[in-house]
Amino acid sequence: MIRIDEVVVIDDTGKYLGAMPTVEALALANEKGLDLLEVAPNEKPPVCKIIDYGKYKYKQSKKNQEAKKKQKTIQVKEIKLRPKTEEHDYQFKVNHVRRFLTGGDKAKITIIFRGREVVHKHIGEKMLKRIAEDIKDIGSVEQPPKKEGRNLTMIMIPNMHTEKQKIEQK
Repeated sequence: MIRIDEVVVIDDTGKYLGAMPTVEALALANEKGLDLLEVAPNEKPPVCKIIDYGKYKYKQSKKNQEAKKKQKTIQVKEIKLRPKTEEHDYQFKVNHVRRFLTGGDKAKITIIFRGREVVHKHIGEKMLKRIAEDIKDIGSVEQPPKKEGRNLTMIMIPNMHTEKQKIEQK
């Protein structure tokens, strides 16, 4: 598939063989039972390497798997409260939000209104503001309180400096 007449060749041991015609480089690779792979196509002349293509492809897939393992996916974890939630339960839920944020995930806090509670939206807003105030040291509000049907939701994200502290602890 190499369409250039002359290429720079590196053999399977890493030895520099210099510039040679493409036909000669392909013959050299076939002689060793290996493949000729273009590693730097933008160079003049292009650089090609004599390698086992199957082994090369396998190593590339392993590198991609390792990179995928190191990637952190952020999840949105949710806690639900009611406007009449008592203090102990409130503190318990706030500790859950703290744990979510220190773990690097987003937290969605939902206040659920039932029946006539829906007319007291200000109680839910007050509770969400209190949560934001209690957790401002490790998280910040990404989406301010928003009415969704009979629910009031707010999304919090971890602060950048808490992420760095977590990485440094590891």
